[in-house]
Amino acid sequence: MDSKKIISDWFHQYSDDIYQFFLYRIRPSDVEDLVQEVFIRAIKGLQSFQGNSSPKTWLFSIARNVAIDEIRKRKRNKWREPLANQVNIEPIDHLTPDFFLELNEGNKLLYKSIQSLKENYRDILILRGINELTTEEAAVILNWSDNKVRSTYHRAKKALQRQLGGTDR
Repeated sequence: MDSKKIISDWFHQYSDDIYQFFLYRIRPSDVEDLVQEVFIRAIKGLQSFQGNSSPKTWLFSIARNVAIDEIRKRKRNKWREPLANQVNIEPIDHLTPDFFLELNEGNKLLYKSIQSLKENYRDILILRGINELTTEEAAVILNWSDNKVRSTYHRAKKALQRQLGGTDR
């Protein structure tokens, strides 16, 4: 099958999940561009996909790397721009009103709480809790052992529960 056809099929199957991953992982600005970047990288790297994992797992690994690259880029740009030039510039990760209109109150609180957690906790909560990936799929994406996925997911849920004002049993 043609590589563009394969990627097109995967796009239709998994782009919504990857979009949601980016929304929770790095804030909503330019999410569509980042989803496109995932599939551009997938086209370029398709010959290296050996089928040892599912296409979804492979695409989420790419998405995680794109997210890390984007966060690094934003941090670099933040420090490069002189303070005087930043006065009237809207922040890169500004949360748009449209984004919050789409969320109900519970999701707004969940979104803000997840954003306040450390990176590993955010990753595992998004992959396991929101995108409902298996322990094994998350382990492949994060390059962790199954046990690390389980323990980190447990700790992340407890941390999230504390953020949301729940009990810590």
